Amino acid sequence: MNSIIDFEIPELQSLAKPVKTLFYKGNTKLLKKPKISIVGTRRTLNYTQFTTHQLASKLSLAGNCIVSGGAIGVDTISHRAAGVNNTILVSPCGINYRYPAINKKFIEEIEQQGLVLSSFDEDFKATRYSFVLRNEIVVALGDILIVTQADLNSGSLRSVEYALKMQKEIFVLPHRINESQGTSLLAKKGLAKIIYDIDEFVEQYTKTPIQKEEKDNFLEYCKKNPTYEEAILKYDSLVYEYELNGKIEIKNGFITLT
Repeated sequence: MNSIIDFEIPELQSLAKPVKTLFYKGNTKLLKKPKISIVGTRRTLNYTQFTTHQLASKLSLAGNCIVSGGAIGVDTISHRAAGVNNTILVSPCGINYRYPAINKKFIEEIEQQGLVLSSFDEDFKATRYSFVLRNEIVVALGDILIVTQADLNSGSLRSVEYALKMQKEIFVLPHRINESQGTSLLAKKGLAKIIYDIDEFVEQYTKTPIQKEEKDNFLEYCKKNPTYEEAILKYDSLVYEYELNGKIEIKNGFITLT
């Protein structure tokens, strides 16, 4: 456990109340990189999962660090797609806890290779209010905010309120009628711009020559047709994510590539 006391984070000056101390585990050099915040619902559509992964991955390869809140759904997909060495997770609890528990192993990977931040004392347990403060920091750190799916009156729309106060650009995905009504309303009101073409969008935020995607270790592992139990023990929730994204299938207790 460490606390950031040796340098200021300019982006956090936009917070309504200044953060006195930030606790962290990981690589604070990521704070110096261009950053993009991605948030959204925990209950993601297949389309949202696939498109969020594409966006976060390509933005990361283009030189941006991806910031999110570590929750199940859009947050986790964004962190994973960015790569654990190029993502910042802002926690709603103290640095000694990993929330949500299902992401414990994954959060530990980010602690080792990326960066986990918390504005709460090390043994603080998450409360409803701490999620609100977490969301504000997620928004503040990013140069822009992307909301890939959100319901009306959701926590993601509260994040949008922060972005509007901070005068940050907001982007959303195009959805079908009656899906993601929160982001559709933002677009209808002119509060958010719609991302129609991912490559065209990423080009606007390319900070370095786009790198080639690294080999996917999990998919390489799945080529060996491991059992479902073996894969869960080794890769935890990544198994569910790839199955939902249609990248793998589980047949008769074994994993195969689609």
